[in-house]
Amino acid sequence: MSATTEPGLLGPQIALFEHALRLHQQHPDSALPRNGKPYPDGDRHRTQPSYRRVRDRRLYGADVAVILDEHFSRPDATASELVNAFREVYVPIQRNDHIVAAALRADRRRMRQTGRWLVRHGIDRNAATVGLALLAADWAEDDIPLIQTIGLLSDHFGPLAAEALHRRRGGAEALIWLAQRVTSWGRVYVVEALCRQGATSSRAWLLRHACDGDYLNGYFAGEVATTAHLHEAITGTDVDDDLVDHTGRLLRIMADCGGMGMTLEHYPPAPAVMAAHAAHLAQQPPAANRYVDAAIIADYLTTKPPNRYGCTPEQRDHIVQQYLAVLDRPEWRAAVREGHGLNSNFFDWFTGHVAARLRLRAFADQTGGDNR
Repeated sequence: MSATTEPGLLGPQIALFEHALRLHQQHPDSALPRNGKPYPDGDRHRTQPSYRRVRDRRLYGADVAVILDEHFSRPDATASELVNAFREVYVPIQRNDHIVAAALRADRRRMRQTGRWLVRHGIDRNAATVGLALLAADWAEDDIPLIQTIGLLSDHFGPLAAEALHRRRGGAEALIWLAQRVTSWGRVYVVEALCRQGATSSRAWLLRHACDGDYLNGYFAGEVATTAHLHEAITGTDVDDDLVDHTGRLLRIMADCGGMGMTLEHYPPAPAVMAAHAAHLAQQPPAANRYVDAAIIADYLTTKPPNRYGCTPEQRDHIVQQYLAVLDRPEWRAAVREGHGLNSNFFDWFTGHVAARLRLRAFADQTGGDNR
């Protein structure tokens, strides 16, 4: 589409959809650089006074609904008339009951046409967000490519894109496509939507690829483990390296995500999953990420009392020894040193310190020492 120029702003303005599409064409199989930021409307949102939210959260989105009701009450009103209509109001980026109600009150065909136009042509994030909210209130499958593209700007449009895809037939496949191309908060929104969808069609992906290592994975790691039945998978017969690696990542994240999501202390199958992971790890070739995950999990086991995560002292000791047996192997130490590019002397000190600390704690537990 052609760029337009707005009064009071210097230079051409392109639609946010066009911005996302151009970046996606340059990076078709990965996340957009910096999640697509800066957005084309960035200067406007920096220079204009911020709109105020109403104090009562129950009224969020109500003023947007008023604008939509007035618009849809006029049969001759065009979608382009809404392009600047939401500049001075607060537009929620999550699903909003007021906006959904306004969408459902309107003629469905016209509502969809309006939503599509605003998503495709909106040069302001508020207008594009309202358009996406309208599409999220519907279920038409032919809107999926449009929703996926704007959803690549995932920090802002991720929540509504995930909601919209979740409602559509074939939504799991569409969500996986988007999940493979978003990071940070966008990945949180999309993976949580996949978990709500159920694991029937996305279980294999959730078990092997849901967590990309970002700190924010802590919000959904436990949900992935329970929704995708990690316990059954890692203790079953169809276990591959991707499953073992992702299990290690899930356990490592759940060991240290207190205040974000489910921790190992609140995950009943934790002892069985950790024991299975340690056993599979011993059969894998050395790799830096595998070493780091195992070291963090083992350190967690010796830091917390075993009853906190459902283990007996004997079970905990056995699992820790399985991890230590791998961490002490010279080839594993060499692999992680090379993988992280660490100074040799520093790395030898670091790995020796970790292993010694784990042994001392295990010994203290066995002899009745400090178990904190």
